[in-house]
Amino acid sequence: MTMRVLYFAWVRERIGVGEEEASPPESAKTIADLIDWLATRSDGHAAAFADRTRLRAAIDQDFVLLDTPIAGAREIAIFPPVTGG
Repeated sequence: MTMRVLYFAWVRERIGVGEEEASPPESAKTIADLIDWLATRSDGHAAAFADRTRLRAAIDQDFVLLDTPIAGAREIAIFPPVTGG
């Protein structure tokens, strides 16, 4: 399963790219599993995903929780919480 993974704000800055194609292993069933796998890709990924409490996600442009299954996802976005003001 290949998907497009988008990164925003400081997540993008730490990883060094705004998006990438990813083919996670079959063991990656949820967003959290995907993040665990992505964290092994580089030091930047590991730094960006070190504190999961500071991450939010969307699947195909719908906000989801980190325990949401990723089966069938075409695009996953990972970003920090959005604040208004």
